[in-house]
Amino acid sequence: MKTYKNPIIPGFYPDPSICRVGDDYYLVTSSFEYFPGVPIFHSKDLVNWKQIGHVLDRPEQLNLDQTPNSRGIYAPTIRYHDGIFYMITTFVVSKAGARRNFYVTATDPAGPWSDPHWLEDAPGIDPSLLFDDDGRVYYTGNRKPPSGQQYKKHNEIWLQELDLEKKQLVGPKYSLWDGALKNAHAQEAPHLYKIDGWYYLIIAEGGTGHTHAVTIARSKEVTGPYEMTETNPILTHRHLGNHHPIVNVGHADIVKTQHGDWWMVALASRPFGGYYRNLGRETFLVPFIWEDGWPIVNPGKGIIEPEMEFPNLTEHKWPALPHSDSFESEQLDDIWNFLRTPRGDFWSLTARPGYLRLKAKQETIIEEENPAFVGRRQQHINFFAQTVLEFEPKAEHETAGMVLLQNHNYQFRVEVLLEGNQTFVRLVRREAGEDEVMAKEQVDQDKIYLKVEAQGQDYTFSYTTKLFEWKVLAENVDGRILSTDLAGGFIGAYIGMYCSGNGKDTTNYADFDWFEYRGLGE
Repeated sequence: MKTYKNPIIPGFYPDPSICRVGDDYYLVTSSFEYFPGVPIFHSKDLVNWKQIGHVLDRPEQLNLDQTPNSRGIYAPTIRYHDGIFYMITTFVVSKAGARRNFYVTATDPAGPWSDPHWLEDAPGIDPSLLFDDDGRVYYTGNRKPPSGQQYKKHNEIWLQELDLEKKQLVGPKYSLWDGALKNAHAQEAPHLYKIDGWYYLIIAEGGTGHTHAVTIARSKEVTGPYEMTETNPILTHRHLGNHHPIVNVGHADIVKTQHGDWWMVALASRPFGGYYRNLGRETFLVPFIWEDGWPIVNPGKGIIEPEMEFPNLTEHKWPALPHSDSFESEQLDDIWNFLRTPRGDFWSLTARPGYLRLKAKQETIIEEENPAFVGRRQQHINFFAQTVLEFEPKAEHETAGMVLLQNHNYQFRVEVLLEGNQTFVRLVRREAGEDEVMAKEQVDQDKIYLKVEAQGQDYTFSYTTKLFEWKVLAENVDGRILSTDLAGGFIGAYIGMYCSGNGKDTTNYADFDWFEYRGLGE
């Protein structure tokens, strides 16, 4: 039996949404405060995915200035209708939860995508679209029930027609359903489908943590009333305990293959070193069948497994991505992101061809700002990452190096700096907004190699001025601060390069010749 391994897209790729166009599948995920926003992937077999770009890749599409940690772009939905792709999502603006919903369109999923069409009077998060048989388009989202919340985080799913000509919601709002589970809270992530004459409404309940679940209801009329199945929830792992290898399963979307089989994508996490989820919420795949008009997910088991039977599709592998980026292109690879919308001329691939140049900004990695930082997701439990930078600090406030980032208050920094007339490399551990220098060594060259290797939650940091002659800076360092279970929020860990003037103006910069990231033994 041919199998595949979950997750199908490892690392911080949460809230997956999927659609099929002929023999091609397209998938998008949330991106929160990272830019470009909404990574988009292409597959021929539901298992092997290739990133083809980002939906929101222009500053005029996505202004993330001062967006707090774990805010920004939430839960996109991708749909295709009559030659046009639609991506609809929520922009959560502030810590207080202010939010706006919008959609963009494209004829090519690789882009370019349109500027946002902002929707007025569209409360809540997690919008989705249904293109009905009669040509009408319906928006679904979540909101507080108009009659009031009966318990904390009690929400309902609501519906309104979307006028594509006016690019606005029109007509009355309808309350559809407030979930299957009493007091489960956080009814969200609605997706509405029309299948065999029924309108099926799939949602998430229980919050995006350990009690996450997928539930379903249906109606003969799009506005309801919706009836639910007694087999709800149709998918959850909350009953499997904290030691199960896959936890917090939920936020699902479904797709029918060209051969008539049904599959579901959902988010979930892989804890390690205890109940710690450094990788964030990842994208998983599971089959389901229809039985008596309702989905049965992974029949006979009812859960997502680490290894499952391959879909009835011809396997299509994409060329393997290189482990090392030598920055030879004039554009950054899709794997790289900035923190918030990049402002200012702080990075270049052409100032010194073959190098990524980061110019020091006043903004720092310990603020909710746009620092001179370029990073990528951690995608493996065991991994190593290394880079080489050329940096000559001219003042004590200038630093450059490698960052392992959960957020501005939880991170590791391996940075080069000046103290007196001497150059040092040091490891800084930042927890709950407090820095601790764990190790510091003097170096006598401007070209310095940096490396981190992780075996589970044990991290070893090394450096050298001569390649392959590594010196351990610190070993057996506990990596759990890179988990949202300590740091809070909704995102996964990043690894990247940065340069900063730490609050002061400077013309200095750091040149990075290459960056290598590699998973180990997975």
